[in-house]
Amino acid sequence: MAVTTIKNYLSLVKFSHTIFALPFAMIGFFLGRYSLTTPQTINELVLKFILVLICMVTARSAAMAFNRWLDAKYDALNPRTAIREIPAGIITSKNALLFTIGSAILFIVTCFFINPLCMALSPVALFVILFYSYTKRFTALCHLVLGVGLSLAPIGAYIAVTGHFDLLPVLFSFTVLFWVSGFDIIYALQDEAFDKEHKLHSIPAAVGKTNALRVSELLHLLSATCVVFAGIHGHFSWAYWLGVAVFIGMLIYQHSIVKPTDLRKVNLAFMNANGIASVVFAVFVLLDIFINR
Repeated sequence: MAVTTIKNYLSLVKFSHTIFALPFAMIGFFLGRYSLTTPQTINELVLKFILVLICMVTARSAAMAFNRWLDAKYDALNPRTAIREIPAGIITSKNALLFTIGSAILFIVTCFFINPLCMALSPVALFVILFYSYTKRFTALCHLVLGVGLSLAPIGAYIAVTGHFDLLPVLFSFTVLFWVSGFDIIYALQDEAFDKEHKLHSIPAAVGKTNALRVSELLHLLSATCVVFAGIHGHFSWAYWLGVAVFIGMLIYQHSIVKPTDLRKVNLAFMNANGIASVVFAVFVLLDIFINR
């Protein structure tokens, strides 16, 4: 029973989607590690690494559970989402909200043990990731708000190690912002008609599928620009640029398989292409960091 309950909550928060932001958090963490002027012990770094992982998991869990709790009414009406845990009766609305509150508290407590700046910024981070759930009710720019939420991963992990901001992790944050916003628009193509019917806001509902894909392409072009500029600014070597080639290749690939009149491969583009983009890119960036820093 306990195992089933855990699986249900992992499904509620779509734990597998952690694959999008977590690799960029690792980039931010190790950029911070190798930029330190005052060396830290292995034990200190391992502890901080664990705390960053806890922050990533709890923040994302709070955001996703809150989104499912807030949108339960709409999820029940949408055939695509009616099987989700709350409308299907697998997890009660009350328990989803309690899970959100517990995750948020654990996130703040973990930030307290990292450093003062992380603690000070933790309510801001929570506000951004929870506020996203409301945005579809009043703005088509909701995709960008989601992008901002996930873009906190690299700069947040960097601050956890160093205690200060820097341009390079901010460039990676902008990479994530435009990348996530772009692929969330692709994912939202599936609900264009539903959003219009229920007066929910999204780029596809506002401008139609064809124009929404053009907006997504523009955002992904900006993401590619950021990742290239980060490579130049950070003086990375060959390994980084191999990662860039894969990352940009996956951006191009997902736009080649999703058409306004054919959405059968949206999930392939959303999960597979973007999962490969983040993981492979991070592997090559970390390889570059370990070799050359």
